[in-house]
Amino acid sequence: MPKAKKITKTIVKKAKKSPVKKVVKEAIKAKTANYFEGVGRRKTAIARVRISLDKEKTFSVNAKTLEDYFPLKSLQATVKSPLVLNDYLDKFQVSIRVKGGGIASQAEAIRHGLSRALILFDSELRKKLKKAGFLKRDSRMRERKKFGLKRARRAPQWQKR
Repeated sequence: MPKAKKITKTIVKKAKKSPVKKVVKEAIKAKTANYFEGVGRRKTAIARVRISLDKEKTFSVNAKTLEDYFPLKSLQATVKSPLVLNDYLDKFQVSIRVKGGGIASQAEAIRHGLSRALILFDSELRKKLKKAGFLKRDSRMRERKKFGLKRARRAPQWQKR
């Protein structure tokens, strides 16, 4: 039995020294080099954002155009803000899958995911995006409803008689 342990230890040592991990990481990067993906979150909304340098410069959210999905101009501006900040508005094909939450939290989740994807594309953008506050995950969540109360803290109205 001791021989088997020695053999496995030597194999593990050789595996640690070999550049296999680097080769695997490079292969993964080469495989996904056609798009950059970032995940953004806000409240219960989760957005998966993919940006690519394709010929078509479209902006789709859940297979709809940005204007159809977010009818308010303020929400459209929130979503586009990382691209506008870095002058990349018409450079990418942006594909977004978003679920959960309301439309305002979905817009902020998309902004968070888009900022993360842009950093994977160009790491020098991190400083500018961080200063603008787009990389910070807003962790504020709705407080849960407690037993015996109407809402999280709202008690039933007290009646004297």
